[in-house]
Amino acid sequence: MNNLFAHRLSLLAGDAHRHLLTKGYRGIERETLRVTPTGHLALDAHPVSLGSALTHPQITTDYSESLLEFITPTEHDVADALAQLDKIHRFSNANIGDELLWSQSMPCILPAETEIPIAWYGTSHIGMIKHVYRRGLAVRYGKAMQCIAGLHYNYSLSEDLWRVLKADTDSPLDDKDFQSESYIALIRNFHRYSWLLMYLFGASPALSTQFLRGRPHQLDKLSDDTLYLPYATSLRMSDLGYQNTAQSGIMPPYNDLDSYMRSLSRAVRQPYPDYEAIGTRRNGEWIQLNTNLLQIENEFYATIRPKRVINSGERPVEALCTRGVQYIEVRCLDIDPFEPLGISLATSRFLDAFLLFCALDDSPPTDEKASLEATGNFARTVKEGRRPGLMLQRDGQEISLQEWGLTLLDRIQATATLLDSQCDDRRHSDALLLQKEKLLDADKTPSAKVLARLAQHGNSFTAFGLQQSRDHAAYFAARPLSAQEEAEFVRMSQASLNEQTQMEQQQSGDFDAFVAAYNQRTPSRLCG
Repeated sequence: MNNLFAHRLSLLAGDAHRHLLTKGYRGIERETLRVTPTGHLALDAHPVSLGSALTHPQITTDYSESLLEFITPTEHDVADALAQLDKIHRFSNANIGDELLWSQSMPCILPAETEIPIAWYGTSHIGMIKHVYRRGLAVRYGKAMQCIAGLHYNYSLSEDLWRVLKADTDSPLDDKDFQSESYIALIRNFHRYSWLLMYLFGASPALSTQFLRGRPHQLDKLSDDTLYLPYATSLRMSDLGYQNTAQSGIMPPYNDLDSYMRSLSRAVRQPYPDYEAIGTRRNGEWIQLNTNLLQIENEFYATIRPKRVINSGERPVEALCTRGVQYIEVRCLDIDPFEPLGISLATSRFLDAFLLFCALDDSPPTDEKASLEATGNFARTVKEGRRPGLMLQRDGQEISLQEWGLTLLDRIQATATLLDSQCDDRRHSDALLLQKEKLLDADKTPSAKVLARLAQHGNSFTAFGLQQSRDHAAYFAARPLSAQEEAEFVRMSQASLNEQTQMEQQQSGDFDAFVAAYNQRTPSRLCG
């Protein structure tokens, strides 16, 4: 254990500061496709009973009209966030007729590209800009890739805790900048060690044959309708999943927030020849917001992002530039097909210990060599993570995935113990023990369990996914909301519909001018 890590653990373990560990926030965003009873993509509009996808605070859509996204309120204890996520699932499950919530990250049976419905948010300028942005994703990357679902874990530490760490280091930075740079240090460590999350929680070793739409691949055939890699953990996070080669040079290694923002703001201003060839309009209709490398900042695919809650009409990088990093968003987690909510409480507890470890441990500056090493470890783990004897690279030296993983768990145990001391229990330590079992026995990983269950369903990805979706629907249906809880969701849905209607009625100005003004609102002047 390095001196900085040990010192910070000791500092926060004291009676004066330990309570701050419970003051951070957790939030979860879970994506899930609506599918028909036969496992095909639902092609109907977003159900009115679920409210407005534009303005509802907890139920929206991501890329497709069929791709629901559930957003929990932020909570100090992740158990409370999961309880809210459970209520959202129970309400939604009861209000989608005979449709099901797809249980997998990789998509169900998809129709032809032209038939996959892009999310619609109404006719307000804000709604239309969200829709046109998604049209741009379609012409740039294809619709099928955009139907992949994931789970985002939002994590913050108390601002008072950051101030304690700042005072302890006698940093010359002000509170905002110290907090921002500390989150960037967390992100550097996350990049070093995120391969471990892919091994422990990757749950997409197989996919439907028709998902690839004739794209070249090196997958093995498991059955007529299913492709896989025998040792894969997460094809979703591989080059066959949610990846984009055009973005490969967007984000060089960065060691401070300013470097991150400069790279991102440059990408939303930089013309890209392939997208210029497409243009912004087709037959008089908008098909993408602009022809730059990124239409907006959110188009950048990343396994983790520094984040700040934005104000209406504000761009993400503007918010970071002016008010600093508020939390981080972990974006590499697969949907756990064995959990109705897509994630378990034990997984969430481990993530808290892992991310606190990343925050407190020493995080030396990175460079291109270190970045390539981390990227290689991640890529190797998503495709071959369960291969016996798999070797990774640590500081230029080979080390087995198992040995390095167990070493990391030993170090993360310190933060798990620290978190447990505040609650006087073993909830984080017990969650860590579950992960140790996976490193000692690869058959206990979610990806291995998926392949084992596929074998029970004729090696069919669709049959397995459909059965899990049915089981989860039954689980939610057996636990209906109370009358009071149901009424509150109905109230939120109606309020969101009213808010969208009001926005559209009060709409003024020209959409073309609105897009032009939005595109001109680049953060370059803020970030240097």
